[in-house]
Amino acid sequence: MILSNRYNFLYVHIAKTGGTSVRAALRRLQWKDPYYLAQFICSRLSHMTGHRIAAKLPRHAKIICAQEMLPKEFFDGLFKFAFVRNPWDLQVSSYHHLKRERPHLLAGHESFEAFTRWKLDPQRPYQYHLDTSITLQTDYLIDLHGRILTDFIGRYETLHEDFAHICKIIGVPPIELPHKRQATDRKKDYRSYYSDDLAELVGKHFARDIELLGYRFDPV
Repeated sequence: MILSNRYNFLYVHIAKTGGTSVRAALRRLQWKDPYYLAQFICSRLSHMTGHRIAAKLPRHAKIICAQEMLPKEFFDGLFKFAFVRNPWDLQVSSYHHLKRERPHLLAGHESFEAFTRWKLDPQRPYQYHLDTSITLQTDYLIDLHGRILTDFIGRYETLHEDFAHICKIIGVPPIELPHKRQATDRKKDYRSYYSDDLAELVGKHFARDIELLGYRFDPV
């Protein structure tokens, strides 16, 4: 999550939706923020204390976290945005990310189908990186009453166009998005990873995302 006082925006970073590229592009704006030094110091202090002082908004914090921590008038006046992604494609991206960065988490479940079924098993013990990857994207966007709090929801599928629109709204020249964390070992078409029943299983788990965000297994 990135908060900018100078440009009056709040970016809600949902994992595996192009957020690393968005953060890299927005970083240059952070340096111009009058509160950047204070934010940086608080972030370092939070890290040094094992995040026990509640002095920062975590990278993948949900928007309700910012709503609770910030003054109401200030929060309401922010331009709040996030990016989302087709849930079936997101799970393929998550699989390759964990396979590359934390391969020990795949132990005994090396194939995409076996790993995804295991992740979605409600009897599986909690594991932060696994559970974060199957958290509903809409959970990051809503308040306690289920109301969407973001002003704009961009899409990974139109990442560059939507980010250009965001730059226009916050009043900055268009910023080129860098290419970050692109997997080289995955197939381009996410649908090739799925059997019919696995696609249905993922669809059931992410039913609210699919309904509210308008996704489907076969893109239009």
